[in-house]
Amino acid sequence: MKLNALLQNIPGDYRVLGNGDVEIDSLCVDSRQASQNCLFFCTPGFVQDAHDFAPQAVARGAVALLVQRVLNVDCVQVVVPDVRLAASYVAASFYGEPAKKLRMVGITGTKGKTTCSFLVKSILEKAGKRVGLIGTVCSMVGDEVIPAKLTTPDPVDTQRILRHMLDAGAEYVVMEVSAHALALHRLAGIRFEAGAFMNFSQDHLDFFGDMDAYFNAKMRFFQGDMVENIVYNADDERVAEGIRAVRRNALRVGIRESSDVYANDIEVCERGLSFLMTYHKRFRISVALRLPGIFNVYNALMAAGIGIVLGAGPEAIRTGLEAVRGVPGRVELLETDTPYRVILDYAHSPDSLENVLKTLRETVKNGRLIALFGCGGNRDRAKRPLMGEVAGKISDFCILTSDNPRNEEPNAILSAIEEGIRPTGCEYIVIENRREAIRYALTNAQAGDVVVLAGKGHETYQEIKGVKHPFDEKTVVAELLREIHGE
Repeated sequence: MKLNALLQNIPGDYRVLGNGDVEIDSLCVDSRQASQNCLFFCTPGFVQDAHDFAPQAVARGAVALLVQRVLNVDCVQVVVPDVRLAASYVAASFYGEPAKKLRMVGITGTKGKTTCSFLVKSILEKAGKRVGLIGTVCSMVGDEVIPAKLTTPDPVDTQRILRHMLDAGAEYVVMEVSAHALALHRLAGIRFEAGAFMNFSQDHLDFFGDMDAYFNAKMRFFQGDMVENIVYNADDERVAEGIRAVRRNALRVGIRESSDVYANDIEVCERGLSFLMTYHKRFRISVALRLPGIFNVYNALMAAGIGIVLGAGPEAIRTGLEAVRGVPGRVELLETDTPYRVILDYAHSPDSLENVLKTLRETVKNGRLIALFGCGGNRDRAKRPLMGEVAGKISDFCILTSDNPRNEEPNAILSAIEEGIRPTGCEYIVIENRREAIRYALTNAQAGDVVVLAGKGHETYQEIKGVKHPFDEKTVVAELLREIHGE
């Protein structure tokens, strides 16, 4: 495709230095992956600036560069005010504007996006639609699974995946929409038929600085014309206030009966919950959800609300919700064949950890609730003592260990968590090595205990000093149990 043709939809002014008719065969955001006749995006980063790697990309075959400043490189250069913003439009043009041929659904919020997206996918499939999903755990179209790198992929990956889903026959695509993606223009130019705002609580302050900036990043999704139909959690005061401020019609969901879609007669059990769901003056259905925890009532209500604005009927909503038996790394019960339960969960913020521990607290009848967790390095430091406080108040015993320490000293992270847990009086132990911490948990757990491995969830690696080491907790637990039992 000709370079000039790729630039037609870029918003604002740009200028081409060199031959705009050069042929572009591929797009590239990593100079190490540059190939013959590619267009390389010189994206300014927070650690490294891709402008500095333009010579390497050209040496590997790049024939054009998208830049914010003119470089001393013998190559065609397209100069734009914002590479991130322009890249989204260029990538869409390169892949033939797939989002315009799909019915797009976007879900944002601090927690629950993954579970809600799986529920929406199931509802739409029960309505007879072919659905793609893009999210934290993976991307999917039908039963085909595509491994995920980011909650919301970069623009090139996003458009490539959308093109693949369109070619595979997808009619709908359900996406998790992160605040980072909105702030960094990864979804610029995509219009969503439905957009949901699930909840808001502390997370990612390492990137956004404060809660207001984080909230405003999420609100970008609902301002302007990015979303056609809005669904939101009316029980979350901050979310409700934000949506009311945009002065648009929106579908309210919640447990309170003042919402358009609400739940009552909620009954919680060890393996799930049941409730009556009412769509005001339209229908009432009984739902037997196979996901535990009150927070999953909200996830189900949000998914149902999205289904409603997309035209799904009550039977598709009910059967779609009930068909989901679990989401990888979300309150996931591992098959351990032990007298105690081992639960895997992605909870890595104070609010999400509190939700999971409170849910499991209700299921512990004759044992202890044991929480094993840490906090990520090079991320929001303020939440570390809060995580310790939450776990200490709810758990019977805590095991503090490494999560993804990244480039920080692991024991410094653990000391910050201790500041929060110590005043609670909860008994705890610090074992920095996560594998050994899990071994300790499995060795010391007794009949009736519930062991919660929090923070990693679906992740299959542990990042230490810039290196991602293989670490799939499902595999680790299985290996350790074989060692413990001498098999």
